Amino acid sequence: MSKKQEPGAAVRATIRDVASAAKTGKTSVSRYLNGEKHLLSDDLKERIGRAISLLDYQPSQMARSLKSGHTRLIGLILADITNPYSVDVMRGVEAACRQEGLTLLVCNTNNELDQEKHYLQLLSSYRVDGMVVNAVGMREAAISTLQQANLPMVLIDRKVADFACDVIALNNVEATQMMTDHLLQQGFEAVLFVTEPANVNTRLDRLRAFLQRMQQSPECIAEQGEIELSNTGGLETLLRDFVARHPGKHKAVMCVNGALTLQVARALRRLDITWGPDIGLSGFDELVWADLAGVGITTFRQPTYEMGVAALGQLVTRIQGSTAPVKDLEFSGELIARASTARR
Repeated sequence: MSKKQEPGAAVRATIRDVASAAKTGKTSVSRYLNGEKHLLSDDLKERIGRAISLLDYQPSQMARSLKSGHTRLIGLILADITNPYSVDVMRGVEAACRQEGLTLLVCNTNNELDQEKHYLQLLSSYRVDGMVVNAVGMREAAISTLQQANLPMVLIDRKVADFACDVIALNNVEATQMMTDHLLQQGFEAVLFVTEPANVNTRLDRLRAFLQRMQQSPECIAEQGEIELSNTGGLETLLRDFVARHPGKHKAVMCVNGALTLQVARALRRLDITWGPDIGLSGFDELVWADLAGVGITTFRQPTYEMGVAALGQLVTRIQGSTAPVKDLEFSGELIARASTARR
């Protein structure tokens, strides 16, 4: 015996109702809902979209996932959601998910290995179709656990040895050469490259590219310093000693990333050394405050939003069954010169 509809209760629209309102068949509606819009004409897509909106149709996600074998859920693991780089990547991934009709689940590990393991288990229990991992700042031990997930995956900003996975990253060699060339053209006579521990391929690639380029200009002194981000005293000593070694020379500091640029700027302030007049200052990653800090700070803008979009696009091809060899997709960025690296 069928259950009677309660008076005043809302009647949930079905896919048959949408097809009828759009004057088409259920197959076309299913294609629209399942990310196969490219198989439909523009007119048909518009009619189906209008019918869905008019009827307030809400497809059953559980039924769709059981039928297709896909949940249309995507996991995004971030090492540090407070990092502006990570935020821009997340915006790109989320926008691409909306375009593809996918739902994004965001997990912030806060650089904690236990948290990453927890989120991997959680995303697996949700049966996500794939994962994008923004691995900037993530420890190698944490990344190695990702291989246990056995899911389609794309890494952003990191390559890991013996991990066959698509990677989206900045062309670090090209970017470093552009920034180094800028400092040389501005007449600097001594340059200190400051990096966090160079045990991450991104930092190592930038350091090597800097040293290689400086070898071609022996008239300019090249130095390097490695420091933990939290070691403020050590950073002050590193900068103070660099300045003392080169009295009278036009000096500059190049920072491996935005987080370190901020710490170097703070240390220079504490040392009463002014970037621009006293020392040059430049760093990777465009910072929202870079043009407001003193005379401004020269930075290198990475197309992080576009990289997020590309990461999701590559992940979708893997979810759809692509068995092509893994790809390293490299992006070019933009040098934003400000008065911190002005000529004397």
